[in-house]
Amino acid sequence: MAFSSGFAVMAVEMMGGRILAPWFGGSIYIWGSIISIFLIALSLGYLLGGQLSMIKPSLRKYGWLFIGSGISMLPSIYLSDVIMNLTFIVTDDPRYGSFIAATLLFFLPALSLGMISPYSIRLLVKSQAASGHTAGRLYFISTLGSALGTIGTAFYFVRYFEINQILFTTIFCLLILGISCQLSSWNPDEETTS
Repeated sequence: MAFSSGFAVMAVEMMGGRILAPWFGGSIYIWGSIISIFLIALSLGYLLGGQLSMIKPSLRKYGWLFIGSGISMLPSIYLSDVIMNLTFIVTDDPRYGSFIAATLLFFLPALSLGMISPYSIRLLVKSQAASGHTAGRLYFISTLGSALGTIGTAFYFVRYFEINQILFTTIFCLLILGISCQLSSWNPDEETTS
């Protein structure tokens, strides 16, 4: 799961450059905006995910994080042109325009994907003594997923698929992971007793 969330973060981040490029170009300003928004959103997601994991953690809630992450990516497919047009009304400066557009399109997906890692740690930690080892292993897997998501998207996926196909596939994978968590946590005895 951590591998998948890391992969998804970087796939969406790499697609962010392709989405903004026709409007703002491919300068360092655009990449500075995208990277900044992802880092800010991920850091807040880590904080919120850690806090959420302290309130009755469950596999079902964990699944909702994946489902929410997938759904939050839909505006980057369906509303990107509208958002870009509105951004251009406010400013056509590539620095500020790309920052505003990146915020509107990618802040929420990056925030929700950031919540997954701390929640994963909470579900995996069995004892305080093993928490450091568990966190280290999880961040290793997540960062490996991020690296492969970057390489896969930048070197291969963009050569063979359109932007929306890559985003739809990412969304589909996140939804499947979220639904599988929901099904894994489902207990028919709870349904009959309530």
